[in-house]
Amino acid sequence: MSAKQSYRMFGCLFVVLKFLSVCVWLLTLSGATFAHENGPVVNKVFVKQGSDVVLPCSINTKEDISGKLFDWRKNGQKEGQKEVKEVFLYDAGSHYNNGRPGQDEQFKGRVSHFQDQLENGNASVKIRNTKMADSGIYSCDFPDHEPRQTVYNELVVGTCQEPYIRTLDETKDWSLLQCEVRGASPEPTVEWQDSAGNILPAERPQVLESGGSYDVTLNITVTKTDQYRCVATQEELSHQIYAKTFVFISEKLCEYCSTKEAAGWLGGGFILGAGFAAVLALLIATKHITVNYNAGPCRQRDDY
Repeated sequence: MSAKQSYRMFGCLFVVLKFLSVCVWLLTLSGATFAHENGPVVNKVFVKQGSDVVLPCSINTKEDISGKLFDWRKNGQKEGQKEVKEVFLYDAGSHYNNGRPGQDEQFKGRVSHFQDQLENGNASVKIRNTKMADSGIYSCDFPDHEPRQTVYNELVVGTCQEPYIRTLDETKDWSLLQCEVRGASPEPTVEWQDSAGNILPAERPQVLESGGSYDVTLNITVTKTDQYRCVATQEELSHQIYAKTFVFISEKLCEYCSTKEAAGWLGGGFILGAGFAAVLALLIATKHITVNYNAGPCRQRDDY
C-alpha cells in the first residue's frame, strides 16, 4: 500500500469517527429531551402525620390571580379506576371555605389558600392535620390561562411509631435484643446505640413492605451491662424516635463486684490492724496500760 493510499484510508476513518461522535451526541440530546417529555415535573413534599403542610403552586407569569380561576385536585386510583377528589377551588373570590359546594368530604374544613398572596400569582394551599390518606398526587390547574398551566405535587404523609424492644434470649454472658418498628412510612433507618450514642454493629435488618408502609426488625447481641437505644430515623421527614432498655449482664458485673469487695476488705483490714497496733504501742509507752506476762503455774522446788 502506497503512502497516498494510506493517507486516504486514514482520512476516511477520521470522517467516519467524526460522524459517529456527532450521532452519539444527537442521540444523547434526544434521550434527555424524551425523558423530560415523558411526564410533567412533580414536586415531592414530605410531612409527618398530624402536621400541617403547604403545597406550592404559582402561575408562571406571577400576575394577579385574585379574579381568576384555579382548581386543586387529588388524583388517585380506586379499584383499578382513576379517582379524582376536589381539594380546593377558587373562582374570582368564591371558594369552598365561603359556601361554595363541591369539596370532597376528606378535605372539608382542612384546606385554605393564601388570600394576601393572590396578587403575586401564588395559588398555594395549606392542608391542616394531615392523614395517611392524604398521600398522593395533587394538581393545581389554571384552566382559563393561555397557555393552560398545571402544577403537580406528590404529597407523602409519613408516620413512625415508637420502636418496640424485647429480649429474645439471654445467658450470664450476653443478651439477644430485638427492635421492631411497625407501619412506618417512608422506610426508616433503624440502628442500635449504647448509652454514649455510639452506633453498634447489629444483624442485617429485616424489612417487610405493604401498601407503602414498612415493618423493620433489627436484632443485636450485647455483652455489657448498659442502657441501649433502638433509634428509627426518617431523613425525609427530619424525624427521629427511639426506645431504650437497660441490660444487666450478671456474671461480669458480679465478678467485678467480688474483686472490688475482696480488695476493699483486705485493704480495710490491713489499715485497721495497723491503726490498732499503733494505738496500743502508744498506750504502753505512756504507761497508760500495763502488760502482764503470765508464764504459767509455779512449780515446787525439790531442794526443800
